Amino acid sequence: MNQLFIEAGTLLFVGMVFVYAFLGLLIFIINFVLAPLAKKFPDPVVQTKVKKFVSKSTLSNGVSPAIVAAITGAVTQYRQQHTNLSINKTHLKAKQ
Repeated sequence: MNQLFIEAGTLLFVGMVFVYAFLGLLIFIINFVLAPLAKKFPDPVVQTKVKKFVSKSTLSNGVSPAIVAAITGAVTQYRQQHTNLSINKTHLKAKQ
């Protein structure tokens, strides 16, 4: 049993040394070999188009005023109903 623990510890140590050595070598290669190549041959920069600002007046021209009024009324009615429900619930809890 003791021999198994020694063998497991040895394998653990050898495996971790190998991993750290591999990662260190990888970092060394990236910093000292590939970085100068990246400076010498940079990636091309892609030009993106700048979006123009669209004012609210151009957006509201497509929606009819009747639809805007209907949505506004529905939202107002929803808020009134749910505000009254929450007030009634807290009022009932306070009475108990």
